[in-house]
Amino acid sequence: MAKRYLTSNQGAPVQDDQHSLTAGVRGPILLKDTVYLEKISQFDHEKIPERVFHAKGNGAFGFFVPYQSFASLTKAGFLQVPEKATPVFTRFSVAGGSLGSADTVRDIRGFAVKFYTEEGNYDLICNHVPVFPLRDPLQFPDFVHAVKPDPVTNVRGGPIAASRLWDFVSLRPESMNFVLYLFSDIGTVKSYRHIQGFGVNTYKWINLRGEEVYVRYYWEPCAGVECIDSKTAAQLAGTDPDVAGRDLHDTIAAGNSVEFEMRVQTIKVEDEDVQPFDILDPTCIWPESMFPLIPVGRLVLNKNPENFFAEVEQAAFSPAAIVPGIDFSNDRVLQGRIFPYADTQRHRIGTNYLELPVNMSRRPVDNKMQDGPMRIQISKGVANYLPNTLGGGLPAEAPKKGKAPQEYVSGNIGRQAIPGDNYYQPGYRYRTMSELEKKHLVANILESLSQAYEPIQKRMLEHFMCVDPDLGNRVAQGLN
Repeated sequence: MAKRYLTSNQGAPVQDDQHSLTAGVRGPILLKDTVYLEKISQFDHEKIPERVFHAKGNGAFGFFVPYQSFASLTKAGFLQVPEKATPVFTRFSVAGGSLGSADTVRDIRGFAVKFYTEEGNYDLICNHVPVFPLRDPLQFPDFVHAVKPDPVTNVRGGPIAASRLWDFVSLRPESMNFVLYLFSDIGTVKSYRHIQGFGVNTYKWINLRGEEVYVRYYWEPCAGVECIDSKTAAQLAGTDPDVAGRDLHDTIAAGNSVEFEMRVQTIKVEDEDVQPFDILDPTCIWPESMFPLIPVGRLVLNKNPENFFAEVEQAAFSPAAIVPGIDFSNDRVLQGRIFPYADTQRHRIGTNYLELPVNMSRRPVDNKMQDGPMRIQISKGVANYLPNTLGGGLPAEAPKKGKAPQEYVSGNIGRQAIPGDNYYQPGYRYRTMSELEKKHLVANILESLSQAYEPIQKRMLEHFMCVDPDLGNRVAQGLN
């Protein structure tokens, strides 16, 4: 068979499909990374009208209130006044399944919160597992393709489906932490009221003095965390496939609220390089023993949508939707998520998707962007540009809020891998599991991995032995 080489859609050779183009190993992704932009843009536009990922979901309206002022850490307005309520919309979802899939399948759950703040919308996008499977966003389209039905048969089960997932993760050893979370009982749930939420990515909080801290977000369900085993998940998938969405709706319809506590971990920016691990690596957690969780506030969901399509299906979130006092770190996966979410929504819903009520800012929007399909807002005046004098120079640039931090970036431009330990954290997690949790984890792995092709099984066994020999031996025995 003739050797085939990877090319762009223009036919140009692609010499590195594993690493984004950055300024230095930990620097930001560059806009001139045409390999990443073409790949992620093509990925964003490959399906209509269903979301490519997190297609099936349910949501609710409510409010968020902080417990105290966090002015010492951030100038974000919605975190300044204790008990001041900010309206929110929250969408829970199943990541890999289509609109008709079951709520209980083994998968990642999305937990996205849109804060309608007085400074504009802030979207906080979380998953119900605390780690990401990849260190570089260039591989994200490939990961999604691997967990979706294959392009030949479009079938989810069987050897091909199992082999596709395990084939991919066996070639990405940084995914081992993610694999252990996904195949534990955390991977199967029946109620959105009982899942945690993890921001996974590292953001920055900035106060009025321009001081920065790194921050990671957590949501803790006030009703407690609950999971189900694989057998129960399969049973419910056949008898009550919409159990999580129905449970959320019925709970609120009965007059009860669904509540979560926001918690954060923080690290001073100047302390980044003295940590024993890469704090910007989304495949790793920040140990709570080193960085205790700080309670921030309470999320209360108490109102069901009046129309599912208008308020849930058309809801759109983006990590790029931030407010003053919150900024992006050089977490490469976060950098790679800034662009594609909004790009996907412009394709899926339309150019002016932010004018739909569920997505619209509660603060008046005033800029010179215009036209496009389904434009609702009417721009007045002849000066549809800035700067101008015909329109009185308006809208004027907003006044600065506090001191802006300065970030110095330097480094050789290139496609560089982020170094990291792939096995320490998943090994530590495995060794702290109870015996029952270990048995369930191994059984869940075997249920899927036993269907994969033998060479892939052998590759995964090598990884599991590196995670912990006991785990590797148990999986090996299960595979004979």
